[in-house]
Formats: sequence, C-alpha cells, structure tokens
Amino acid sequence: MGTAAAENFLKQAREVQEDELSRFAARVAAQLQGPEPGAEAADCLQRLHLVLAASKSPRQLDAQLVELLQTVLCSPKCPEQIQLLCAAILREMAPCDGLRLSCHRIQNTKLLSLVSSVLLAQGEEKAAVSAVGQRIVKALEGRLPEGQSSRYLLPVLSNVISLSPEALTEEQINVVSKKMADWLRYASTQQGVAQPSGGFFSNPRTRQPGPVTEVDGAIATDFFTVLSLGQHYTEDQWLNMQTFSMLRKWLLCYGGKEMNTPNSGDKSEVDRSVMSVVSTSSMSSRLLPPKERLREKAFEYCQRLIEQSNRQALKKADGDLQKACLIEAVTIMDIICKQDSSYVYRAASFLKILHGRISGDATYARALLPIAQFFLNHGEMAAVDSDAIYKHLFTDIPAQLFHNSSLAFEFVLFCKDNSRLLSETSSIFRRSFPNLFKFLAWNSPPLIAEFVDILPFLLDAGTAIEIFHLLLDLPCLTAALDVQMRSSSLPSAERAACDPAVKPAACLEAFRNPLYRSTFQYLLRVESVSEDFQERLIPLRQLLGSLASSGRVMQCADTVPVLLELFFSVVAEFADASLINQLVVLVLQRSDQLYEIPAFKDDVHRVLSSQLVMLCKLRPALVVELSKELLEFSGTVSNIQNKEPIFTQVVWAIGEYMSVSYDKRCTVEQINRFFESLEAVLFEVTQIRPQASVPSYAPRAITVLMTALTKLAARSQDLIPRVSLFLSKMRTFVQSPAVTSVYCEEDREEILIRATELMNLLKMPSVAQFVFTPSVDVAHTRFQKEVNDTLPSALRIVTRLLEPAPGFVPG
Repeated sequence: MGTAAAENFLKQAREVQEDELSRFAARVAAQLQGPEPGAEAADCLQRLHLVLAASKSPRQLDAQLVELLQTVLCSPKCPEQIQLLCAAILREMAPCDGLRLSCHRIQNTKLLSLVSSVLLAQGEEKAAVSAVGQRIVKALEGRLPEGQSSRYLLPVLSNVISLSPEALTEEQINVVSKKMADWLRYASTQQGVAQPSGGFFSNPRTRQPGPVTEVDGAIATDFFTVLSLGQHYTEDQWLNMQTFSMLRKWLLCYGGKEMNTPNSGDKSEVDRSVMSVVSTSSMSSRLLPPKERLREKAFEYCQRLIEQSNRQALKKADGDLQKACLIEAVTIMDIICKQDSSYVYRAASFLKILHGRISGDATYARALLPIAQFFLNHGEMAAVDSDAIYKHLFTDIPAQLFHNSSLAFEFVLFCKDNSRLLSETSSIFRRSFPNLFKFLAWNSPPLIAEFVDILPFLLDAGTAIEIFHLLLDLPCLTAALDVQMRSSSLPSAERAACDPAVKPAACLEAFRNPLYRSTFQYLLRVESVSEDFQERLIPLRQLLGSLASSGRVMQCADTVPVLLELFFSVVAEFADASLINQLVVLVLQRSDQLYEIPAFKDDVHRVLSSQLVMLCKLRPALVVELSKELLEFSGTVSNIQNKEPIFTQVVWAIGEYMSVSYDKRCTVEQINRFFESLEAVLFEVTQIRPQASVPSYAPRAITVLMTALTKLAARSQDLIPRVSLFLSKMRTFVQSPAVTSVYCEEDREEILIRATELMNLLKMPSVAQFVFTPSVDVAHTRFQKEVNDTLPSALRIVTRLLEPAPGFVPG
C-alpha cells in the first residue's frame, strides 16, 4: 500500500510541466526572501527537491532562485533544515552554471560539509576536488573553534578520496593517518552526556555518564569500537565509528604508499618486518611513521571487533551489526597483510580460530568469504593448509544456502574474482562445480555474466563431459532444487519414505521414493563424480516435467544456450581426439534427452548443430571413426522432424568429410554404406503417398541430403547413375498436388534449383570430382576453401553452361 502511494507520488512529480515548475519556483523564491524561512518554506523546498530528484532528465531553475538558494545556504541565521534542503536542491541541479560557492573561508564545520557536498557534486574536475580536500584537511589538522565538530568533515573527506585520491599530498596523508590512528585507538570508554533540553525543569547538575557496554550488556573493559554501545556518544566516539567506516577505502588508497624520504628506499622487506614486530612489543607505537602506526592500530581494532563478535547480542540489530563488522574487519586485516607481510602470521592463526568458531553457523556464511580470500592471498606465506576452509566453503554453503540471493551473488562474485587463483591453488574449486551451478540454477539470469567468466576455469579434460551433461540438465536441476526446498518444509511425518513398490505420481513423492533417491542425489550432488547416471535420469526428467512451466525453471533454461556456446569454444582450445569424439557422440545421444520445454529444446538443438560443425571442422577424421554412430543417426527419418538442425549438420558433415582427402582410412565400402543409408532417407522423405498426408520436412534437409549424395557419388563414381536418376525425379516430386499443398512456391523452387544444379554438375564427372573430392594437396588450400564457400555460385555457373535452353528442368 505504502509502495503504491510512493510510486504515485513520484509519478506526479515527474509529470510536472516546465511552466508549472517555473511558477512553483517563484513561490519558493518568495518564501526564501521572507524575514526568516519557516515551516512553509521547508515544505516548498521539499516539494521542489522531490520534483528535481524524480525527474529523469535535468530540470532548469531560474538563475535568481539558484543565487537565492546559495545565499540562504550560507546564511548563519538560517535554520539547519532549510540549509540541508538548499544543499540537496543544488546537488540535484549539478552541474550548475551559476554556482559561486567556495569553502575557503567557512569556519562552521556543518556548513563546510554542506557546501563541500555541493561542490563535489558538480563533477570530477580534479582542481575543484583537490581544493575541497585541501580545505577539509586544513580544518582537521587545526584547532576547531568552540562548538565545532570534526565528525561532519570525515564523510566529505571520504568522498574526496573516492573522486580523486591524488587530491591529497603526502604530508596531508600522514597528518590524517596520524589522527585516524588516534581516533581508532583512544576514544573515550565513557558514554556521552545527553544534551539538555533547555526546559524549565531541566537539571543543570546531570548525572555522570556510565561506561559503554558490549553487545551482551557487559561493561566494556577494552578500548571503544563501533560495537561498543551507549545511550549517547562523545565526539571522539563518533569519530572512531566514522574512521572505521572509511578505513578500508583509506588503506586501499594510501596504505601501501611509503613516504618519499631519502632513506625509505634503503629499507628491505625484512627490515620493515622486524621493525613492525619490535614496534608492537617494545617500542612506543607513536615512534612509528604515520602509515605504519595506522596499520598497527587498525589491526588491533579489527582483532578487538572479531573478539567482540563472539558475544551473544541482546538485540537482533546488534547481532546483524556484529556480522557486518566481522566481514569488514577480516577484509581490512587482509589489506593490512598485503601492505605489510609481518602481520600475516598473527592474522592467520587468529582467523583460523575464527573460522573454526563460525563455520558451523549458517548465519555467518557471508563472513566465510573474506576468510577464504585471506587464505587465498596469504596461505602459502603463512604455511597454513587451507583445504579444509575451501572444502567447507564450496561443499556446505552452496548446498545449504543456494536460495539466498544476496549470498549467491557475493559467493559467485568471489569465485569470479579469484577463478584463476582458485583453480591453481586447490582442486576443490574445480571438483565442486555441481554445487556452484546450484547458485545459477536458482538465481538465473542475474548471475549469468559471472558464470560466463567462471566457466572457463572449471573446464578441463577431466570435467568437460560432466559439465556438458550438467549444462543440458540445468533446468532439471532447478526443478530438483525446488522439490528439495518444498520437501524440507513439509512436517516430519510427511517426509517419511514412500513405498518403493508404488510408482510415484508427483515430484514430492518421487523425492521420498527409495527408487528415485540415488538419481535425485546425483542431480543434487556437491562435487564431481565419475559414475554415469544419464540413463537413470530419463524417468526423473519426465517426472520433473510438471515444473517445466515454472518461471524460475524457464528463466534458467534461457541461460543454457549462452553457456553451451561458451563451453564448446573453451573445450575446442584443449580437446584431444578422444574428447572430441566423445562430445560428438554425446551431442547425438543427448539431443533427444532434454527437459521438456519446447523453446529450450529448439534453442539447444540450434546451438548443438552449430557446435557439431565446429567439432567436425576441428577434426574431420571423426566422420570415419564414428561412422557407426553417424550412420545410425542420419538413417533415422524421425530425426529430420524432431532434430532437424542437428540432422542437417550431420548429413552435411558426412558429405563433406567422408573422403580420403581428409582421412586415408576412408574406403569405398564406407562411402557406399553412407550413400545407401542417405538414399533410403531421401526416398522416404520424397515418396508420394496419395492416400496419406505428406509430412512437412524442412526444404533445407532435402537439399542437404541431395548435396551429400552427390558428393558421395563423385567419390565413388559407380553411384553417379543412381543419384542422377533420383535427382531427375525431383520435378515430379515438387509438382505433385500433395507436395504443393505442404510446401510454398519458394521452398519448391529451392529444392528444384538445387536438384538441377547437382544433376548438371554430375554430367561432368571430372569437374564434380574436383569440386567435391579435392586431392590431399588441394583439400586444405585457400583455393579449395573458396570453392566450398562459394559452391552455390559454382553450381549455377555450371548449370548455365549446360542448359540447352532457358527454363530446362529435369523431369
């Protein structure tokens, strides 16, 4: 209800016309010119800001109003709410031509923050960003006037380094680093004092504040962190929390850069490591350079946060904060260890213990990702066996939490960013691909782009076949996950195993049926297995067909063609003869073992047919080696209707590559066998049965069959009379009433023209033999490739040379 009202409100704001906006802007200007803008002015400014923010294209305001907004913003007597709204409107108008704001002379930190936000919103001109950065750092390093606070400036500084990290000088970086170290480590552990209301009964002698507490209610005995709780906070406590919020960004921008002092280049890595170790044990940390000191205090702060995360929070919000801070703390420790390797040993032992503590709690699943990232980056240096961490991450988390969409995205993004490192570091990543694909099966299509990057790193000679099957069964996996989810939500009494003697009528019954248990377990497996379950999956696919219309299943099915094309392009780079032959056989077998979604089957057949051509071009000898499988497939007439794209390409490959030019093992007997098989198919397709309806076969299949027969006859010339006779009868076929009722004129003409061209070419056997059966020396030359590419043109030229008169057709 509230969402609908908000959408309606935004729609009204977007539909405000320019003339209406001009009149309203004049009203706003009148309100701001009053003696002291009040509630009505605030309401008008809010409405104006909504119109500007909701509009999809930039809106223009009168120059006088823009000037007035700047004047009111900088007025010391203006209410804070009015100033906030003026700044927000000026930011929405960015870039603004009439802007004259400057932050150089502003002493009030709240106003400095607002003006700086407007200036930074104007664009990313480095000079302007640098000027704001210089002013903010100057304010931070000096003594602020009474009543002013630095906490309004840190968010602006964070914005500055996001826009232009080079805006600060090395000296300024050191100044801020020193202050950040102090804010992190030395904030007060006493709660802040509530601001007096100023009422008649307010007591000037307020009670002294108590100490801050931990999330479990215990009094904090260590230094203050963002997980320390109080009713009110002091100025340095606010700065502590703000510093932690921008710490990661600061370290990434400046933590790794050392000061350009004359002696800085003389220190070796060992010297810095020793210095860091000594500094934490015997030296005062204040003697360290500012960046090293900030790293030390940040590391201590993160350790403290990780310790605090072990406490039982009294409120859910505090528990959520614990988990968020834990993730950030581990991430920052990883950054610190990248910048100073002396911290690796302490961090590794600390995080190993942390992993053991939280790995059994699914609510901490997101925190396992930065821990795994740390050991990926530093496990070798720390001499730690990280396989247990990776195994738990890739085995348990996807299987249990594939339905958590935010975790799925973070997990897959982690895999994408570390694909190369994971594949080189541990075999667990590649073995766990069945588990990883659960994320895609349940959360596609938002994750398809990430899986396009991940898939090449999962593929090798050992996983290619299993991944091929998995890709084809991906919608089936989605359906199985859906059944698993629904089964787990049933009462325990209904989850009992079914009678194996009774054939299950529904998916949920099959999931509990012992006869289907092993096939469900295979489909839902967590890692790669060598056993082939494809035959046993056929009845399960049929049972899961009731979920084929599910939106989630159909969305998953849409991702398969993209991944299939990528699969073949990657496999082509490393596949040997054996793997290519296996894939070709599987293409033929799996083409009729697909999940029952018509559009999905059509798309998969289209992709498989194009990739079959690629495999044949990659290794033409497979046509001879797989002659049995290809004969069986091409000799089945029903394949023309059910799998026309694949059938057509198989017939093309037979006609193209069943030749001694490509494989010396090719014999006349093999050519004759293929010829007889394809001849029988073409006869069946073109046979006219007056008493029955003529099946509608694709014209392309008929023309490819004719062409393949002609090619085979050119290589075994005893067959030329047979194919010539067959081709001469095509005119009778295309002109029969039964055929004209099925095929359009354009299709009939296409069949007839190709038959005429082929028959004319066979009248010159030597030419036909050269065109269709090049010698070994010519087969791979550029000339022969061009002949094959332009074969239709060559056929037409021969036809024109041989035709005795216009309009001659066989018949």
